[in-house]
Amino acid sequence: MKFPTSNITLCAFFIASFTLAFNCQGYSFDLDKLKQSNNLVKAGDKYVTLLGQQVNVGDQAPPFTVVDKNFAPVSLKDFQGQTLLISVVPSLDTGVCSIQTKRFNEEAAKLPKNITILTISNDLPFAQKRFCNVEKIDSIKVLSDSVWREFGTNYGLLIKDMGLLTRAIFIIDDQGKIVYKELVANISQQPNYDKALAKVRYTAPVIVINAVTIKEAAKKTEK
Repeated sequence: MKFPTSNITLCAFFIASFTLAFNCQGYSFDLDKLKQSNNLVKAGDKYVTLLGQQVNVGDQAPPFTVVDKNFAPVSLKDFQGQTLLISVVPSLDTGVCSIQTKRFNEEAAKLPKNITILTISNDLPFAQKRFCNVEKIDSIKVLSDSVWREFGTNYGLLIKDMGLLTRAIFIIDDQGKIVYKELVANISQQPNYDKALAKVRYTAPVIVINAVTIKEAAKKTEK
């Protein structure tokens, strides 16, 4: 008996999800026990309820584990020493989320090597992989919070009754501290790109190649 390709893919997803779940502590949580935040973000003209603990500028960034396109776990600690810009979107296959992701992908190529841009959504890794291939997203890391919802709940971003993450931007410095946060007031709106990009450039340590290179560059400028 032959199974449709879509069914095989779906089975693979569930197998991968359960495998990851059994190998990760703290997988399960009770949604009813999560802290709720109201009157912060709107969908259309109505406020949505955000689940999880809100974080603020100055806080140490909470740890989290998400997965990449191959369902391999990726944790915050994997980016130790980097300045992170985290772009959070509800779903890549929607107009504003697509624009946001493509914009940061374009900007990433212009940034120093000690700045990493992540895009995190609750889209399944299969959908993220397809989107990245079609849209040629290759300068940022696109990650999924669909398995454990750890990122969404640790940062207070999970939209109650929707299962999506609200639109947001975070910047975490190379010491693991949150230095910038934007919860976009309405999930149908785009974030403030210019402000976030200016902040991440200001936050990242200046990369000095070596004194000789600097002196040579100065001499060329004088000539």
